[in-house]
Amino acid sequence: MKKRTLSILVAVLAFLYCDQAIAQQSEVLTLENVFDLEYVSDTQISPDGEQIVYQRNFMDIMEDQRRSNLWIVNADGSRHRPLTSGNNNNFSPRWSPSGDRLLFASTKSGSSELYMRWMDTGETAKITNLTQSPSSISWSPNGNYLAFTMFVPAQEKPMVSLPGKPSGAEWADPANVIDDLEYRRDGSSGFVKDGFTHVFVIPAEGGTPRQITEGNYNHSSPEWTSDGEHLIISSNQKEDWQYNERDTELYKVSVDDGERTQLTDRRGPDYGAVVSPNSEKIAYLGYDDNMDSYQLSNAYVMNADGSNKQALTDNFDRSVSNVQWADDGSGLFVQYDDEGNGKIGFISLNGNGGVQKVADDRGGTTIGRPYGSGSYTYANGKIAYTYATPYHPGDVAVTDQNGNMNRLTQVNEDLFGHKTLGEVEEIWFESSYDGKEIQGWIIKPPNFDPDKKYPLILEIHGGPHTNYGDRFTAELQLMAAKGYVVVYTNPRGSTSYGKAFGNYIHHNYPSEDHDDLMSGVDAVIDKGYVDADSLYITGGSGGGVLSAWAIGKTDRFNAAVVAKPVINWYSFVLTSDGSSYHKYWFPGFPWENRDHYMDRSPISLVGNVTTPTMLLTGEEDYRTPMSETEQYYRALQLQKVESAMVRIPGSGHGIASRPSNLMSKVAHILEWFEKY
Repeated sequence: MKKRTLSILVAVLAFLYCDQAIAQQSEVLTLENVFDLEYVSDTQISPDGEQIVYQRNFMDIMEDQRRSNLWIVNADGSRHRPLTSGNNNNFSPRWSPSGDRLLFASTKSGSSELYMRWMDTGETAKITNLTQSPSSISWSPNGNYLAFTMFVPAQEKPMVSLPGKPSGAEWADPANVIDDLEYRRDGSSGFVKDGFTHVFVIPAEGGTPRQITEGNYNHSSPEWTSDGEHLIISSNQKEDWQYNERDTELYKVSVDDGERTQLTDRRGPDYGAVVSPNSEKIAYLGYDDNMDSYQLSNAYVMNADGSNKQALTDNFDRSVSNVQWADDGSGLFVQYDDEGNGKIGFISLNGNGGVQKVADDRGGTTIGRPYGSGSYTYANGKIAYTYATPYHPGDVAVTDQNGNMNRLTQVNEDLFGHKTLGEVEEIWFESSYDGKEIQGWIIKPPNFDPDKKYPLILEIHGGPHTNYGDRFTAELQLMAAKGYVVVYTNPRGSTSYGKAFGNYIHHNYPSEDHDDLMSGVDAVIDKGYVDADSLYITGGSGGGVLSAWAIGKTDRFNAAVVAKPVINWYSFVLTSDGSSYHKYWFPGFPWENRDHYMDRSPISLVGNVTTPTMLLTGEEDYRTPMSETEQYYRALQLQKVESAMVRIPGSGHGIASRPSNLMSKVAHILEWFEKY
C-alpha cells in the first residue's frame, strides 16, 4: 500500500512539475509570437497639434507579410481608433496644411496609389492611377497640389534582333544587356531597371500627374516653397554621377516650367531641405565629403536664394537627421542617436547653445534586432514620435519642448501583458586593446537566477557604422527565452559615440573592434553567472564579418553562426550592390591594394578555424552576396570543419523582413548552438 501511495505521489508531483514547466514556457516569448507583434511608425501630428495619425504595423500570418493600417489618437490619448483596416498596406499619412484632409498611400487596389480622406466626414477616395509606386509625398502650402517622386522607366531597345523566328515559335528569353555601374540592388527585383526617379505634381483632388523634372538623373525629397511656385529637390546632376553617388546638390525647380536653379555646390551630399515658416531660409542636411569611412551629417541653414550658408552642428559630435522648423522659425528640431539611444533635439538660431535634448527613447521600428530607428513630427508646440524601450517596440508618444512626455499607446499589451521578457542591463567595460570605454547590454533569461551558470551568446551588429541600443529586439529576446545570457555591444566603429570613435576602423576593418567584443564577453563572464565553457557567437552582415573574424582568431566559442557575411573583401567590392566601398573603406582598388584587402578578409584566417560553424544567408542577397557565404563554406568543408550552409529562399539582405524568415533565422541559430 505504501509503495502504491508513493508511486501515485511521484506521478502527481511529476504531473504538477510538467504542468508548471508548460505554464512557465507559455509565459516567455516563443517563435510563434513573432506573428503577434505590432509596432508603430510614421507618427504624423496634425497642424494644430491636437491629433496624431500613425502607421500601425502587424503580421499577416496567412500571407507571411508585414501589413499596416492607419490609426488616429488625440494628443491627450483619447479617441484612439482605426482609420483604415484590412490585410493590405496603408502608409505615408500626410495632413493637409489646414488639417481638413489626410493624404496617404495604399496597396488595397493591388498596387501603390494615393488616397484622400476628408476628416470631417470620413469619406475616402483614390485620387491616382499610377504606373509606378509614389514616394516622398508633400502638400503645397495652399493645399491645392501634391508633389511626389516616381520612377520613370526608360524605353528599352534591344541591342540585337534575332532573325528567322517562325510565327508562334517559343524561343529563349532575350539576353539582358547591362552597361551601368550599378546594375542590381538588394531589396528590389534584383537587376535594376533602366530609368530615373522624377518629381511629379498633381491636383489634390486628383487627376493626371505632371512631370516637372527631366534628364537622366535621379531626384528626391521635393519640398514646396511658401508661395507654391517652386520645389526644393536633391539631385546629383554631375556628368559622372554614377561614380560619385554621395555628391548630391539642392536645386530650386519651377513648378510651372521646370526651370532649375542650383542652390548648393560642394563635394558631398546636400539633402533633406525644409523651408522656414517665413520662407526666408532653407534648412538642410549634408557634409563635406573627406572620404572617411564614417562621416557625420550636419544641419545647415541658408537664405532662400542659396546665399549665407551656415553649419549649425559643427561642434555637435553626433550625426543629425530629420530637420523640422519650429513654428516661429526660431530654430530647428532634429533627431540623433547618442550612446545607443535615439534622441530628439532642438537647435536655436538665436544663440550658441548647441543641441538641446528634448526627448529620449526614439525608436522601435526595427523589431528584429536593436538598431536605431524611429521618427518624429512637430506642430504647434508638440512633438509626436515613436517611443521604444527594451521591453516594447515602437508606440506613440507626445512631448513638448520642455520634455513633458506622455505615452499614448501600448499596442503590444495584449501580448506582453502575460509574457516575461528577459531583463536588459546596460554595461560599460574597458577594451583589452587600449582601455577604451565600450558600451554594451546584457539580456538575461526570463526568471533569471544569479546563482546558476548560463550559456552565453555574443550577438554582433552589422554596418559596421550603425549602433545597437536599449531597444526591443525580438531575435535576442527569443534567444534569452531559451535560457541564454545574450550580450550585445557597440565596438569601435559604431555610431552614436562621435566621429573619432566611428573612424577607428577607417581602412582598418575588422581590427581592434574584435578586441572590444572579446572584452565584452570577459566582462559578462566576470559577473559570475555565465558558464565560461559554454560560449557561442553570431551576427549578421558586419556582424557576420566579425563572427568569422573571431573564430579565425580564437577557439573559445563552442559554435558560431555567421550570417550574411563578407568573407573576401576583394570579391565583395566587385559583386556587392554598392559601388563606392573601395573609396571609403579601403585605400583604393583591390588590384592595387591586394595585401590590404586580404589582411582584413576573414578568409585569410580560415585555416585557423576549428569552431563548428553555420553560414546563413538569403539566396537573393545582393548586399553581401551568396558567393561570399559559398566561399567560406567550401573552405571550411575542405578542412573538414563541422559546418552547414543555410540558404533562405527568396530573401535579400533583410532576412527578417518576412515574419517566418525571422522565426527561421532564430530557430536555425538556436538549433546549431543546442547541438554543441
